Amino acid sequence: MGGEIISVLLVLFLFITLWKGVRIVPQGEEWVVERLGKYLKTLMPGLHVLVPYIDNVSYKVTTKDLIMDIPQQEVITRDNAVLITNAIAFVKVTDTQSAVYGVTNFQMAVMNLVQTSLRAIIGDMELDQALSSRDQIKTRLKNSIADDVADWGLTLKSVEIQDIKPSPTMQKSMEMQAAAERERKATVTKAEGDKQAAILEAEARLEAAKRDAEVQVRLATASAEAIKLVSLALPDKDLPAMYLLGEKYIQAVKDLAGAEGSRTVLLPSDLMKTLEGVLGQRR
Repeated sequence: MGGEIISVLLVLFLFITLWKGVRIVPQGEEWVVERLGKYLKTLMPGLHVLVPYIDNVSYKVTTKDLIMDIPQQEVITRDNAVLITNAIAFVKVTDTQSAVYGVTNFQMAVMNLVQTSLRAIIGDMELDQALSSRDQIKTRLKNSIADDVADWGLTLKSVEIQDIKPSPTMQKSMEMQAAAERERKATVTKAEGDKQAAILEAEARLEAAKRDAEVQVRLATASAEAIKLVSLALPDKDLPAMYLLGEKYIQAVKDLAGAEGSRTVLLPSDLMKTLEGVLGQRR
């Protein structure tokens, strides 16, 4: 019974020894081996033989491109506007030893580095510039952190700005500002329209007054010419004026009588004298 237990333990020991001594690294990974707590070597994909119980695989690092989703954060611009932004970084491990021993957690380090750099870049911009310069922000962000991640054995393949937008309170303020600007433009447009209408109306009145004046001058000239002609035809000084006045009187009576719906009856002012003359003659 005791021999069987020993045999089982021996088989188990050999199995564990074989498992610890022969390791297969899959494609897309690199393993860091430490011997007695000290870095020994990096295992590339394939079959490897280690010294059991002395050599230990301490870290398994993927060498494929890593996609790091940078958490959303609030950023304050130079003109004190609050923006919400997040990014995504594509990183590849090119030096496994530096990635393992250069920083405690290289993924967390890259995320924090992107966040702080993004805050610094946007904080140096005005609101309008930050909202319209996504490509510029991306370029500056990549250039600012590329050297830092290289010290950790990483290559920054790309960094993209996923979203950059005003905060809800800032967006509400911008909407109110836009509405006020639209109202101001409408008021200015209406005022300009009223101004142009007033100018056109004044110009129309001025033109009408000028034409009325021209008509009056022409009428006065015509009247003077008529008086001159009548004066030449009638030597008596009073007759020309009486003639012209009578002519205008007759025309005025004619216009008044011909007016639509007119019920006015005009009697000559010397009618009674005329009748007295007629009746006196009959006597």
